[in-house]
Amino acid sequence: MVYRSTKTFGAERGLSATFRQWRAKSHCRFLHGYALGFRFTFEAETLDANNWVVDFGSFARIKVFLEDTFDHKLLIASDDPEAGHLWALADLGVDGIAQPVAVPATGCEAFAELVGRFADNWLGREGYAPRVRLVSVECFEHQGNSAIWMPNEAPEWAQRT
Repeated sequence: MVYRSTKTFGAERGLSATFRQWRAKSHCRFLHGYALGFRFTFEAETLDANNWVVDFGSFARIKVFLEDTFDHKLLIASDDPEAGHLWALADLGVDGIAQPVAVPATGCEAFAELVGRFADNWLGREGYAPRVRLVSVECFEHQGNSAIWMPNEAPEWAQRT
């Protein structure tokens, strides 16, 4: 038997990030923003002493990571050729006019992977692994667009026939 649970940090939390997809030929090459949302799916073959896959109250570190990375931030891809100009926005005005954050890449797929890798490590730090595994992280730009990242490795028990 496999149990699954989900945890969602929706757009109502105000994870309002600005970024650009500099390689795009479309309007996505310009700075634009979304109130991003994230849904985590976890699974386990057995439940804990509380009959839970994960404790929904234990997500403080993930919440802080999401806020530090996405909440009113300017996300700058590490390979953006205009990165210097974007980083300079932090120095304009008295306190700057942007809070830049370096990310490996931009876009829902890249954000889902970034957050997924953090969550996968979080499972170990919180003592959930190896009983619990991360199935996927979904990143929402809005109701119409999302991307899902799934770790490549399935746990041993999921590989049984």
